[in-house]
Amino acid sequence: MFYAGVTVLNLIACCYLLFRRSNAIAPNVTSSVRLRRWTAGFLGASTLSHLWYMPLIYLTASEDIMMLYLVCTLLDILTVFPLAIAVLFTMLQDRRRPHWPIGVMMAPLAAGMMVCIATRSDAILPVLYAYYLLLIISIIIYMVRATRQYGCWLRDNYADLEHKEVWQSLVVLAAILLGFSIYVFEIHGQLYKYAMQVIDIILTCFLVWRVETLSDLSVSQSQDLPDDLDIPDKCEGDIGSNELTDKFGQLLQQNCINTRLYLQHDLTLSQLAKAIGTNRFYLSQYFSSKSMNYNTYINDLRVNHFVSIYHDAVANHRSFTIQELANKSGYRSYSTFCLAFKQRMGQTVTIWARLQNLQ
Repeated sequence: MFYAGVTVLNLIACCYLLFRRSNAIAPNVTSSVRLRRWTAGFLGASTLSHLWYMPLIYLTASEDIMMLYLVCTLLDILTVFPLAIAVLFTMLQDRRRPHWPIGVMMAPLAAGMMVCIATRSDAILPVLYAYYLLLIISIIIYMVRATRQYGCWLRDNYADLEHKEVWQSLVVLAAILLGFSIYVFEIHGQLYKYAMQVIDIILTCFLVWRVETLSDLSVSQSQDLPDDLDIPDKCEGDIGSNELTDKFGQLLQQNCINTRLYLQHDLTLSQLAKAIGTNRFYLSQYFSSKSMNYNTYINDLRVNHFVSIYHDAVANHRSFTIQELANKSGYRSYSTFCLAFKQRMGQTVTIWARLQNLQ
């Protein structure tokens, strides 16, 4: 009954992601249609995987059980495994990663399982297990590295990181690998069966949450100015020159600081570049020459603005809350503001405000 319930849960989650366009969990977030489809595909394959393992319940002959197990494993290798990796790749939106390497990685496992089925023998399974472990290690290394690169890309291009970061994808990876490892090494017993289904439930719920709370960055990118040199550029030249550095500083002062453009929610690097009359490549190079990234630049301006209006409100004896002032400083999320404030000021906003009141 529990097994059937998990199967139905996977099917419901698959249909929900496939046919519902708006978000129920985070209505204000525009989620990626591409990620919804890949995740729905994975959950659909997981549903089918539950179905094609069901005959194992009714088989008694050990040879029949082994053959069905090998066939089901092959089907998983062709569907569930590659779709799980595709979901992880799709979460990283800094670029579209090709999915054909997934097929290349899975090909030896699929070929090995076909040999086992054709020969009706499990003699080469230890070799396949060893390859599987190597594959797991490789995916972990790649995902950790790719997630770090993605985080750097976010900070180079976005002022607001809420609903954009994907370090949680490593949690997905851990859950998938834990479940598959238990499955591959054939840990038997009633506890094993329940553990697999619990992992499945947690993974399904997490994936639905992750899909609905992760912003589709292609939407904001499509609104940005394209990276081409047809833009009337006021800052052509050597980025490292003092003259050009001063020019960028003047333009940012005039078009970002004086106009308080930095208070705009979800201001992107490209939008700021357009406002000052350059393209995002040159502007990104400018920030790099100053040993900072775009995210640090904007958040420093916002925190400084918060400090200014805080002191102004205190001096004029106006009632306020920290959250209200944070919102006026360009932050939609109070938690994002608190993190940015601590990074900029070296202490939490609560401690800072208490110290200000003692002065």
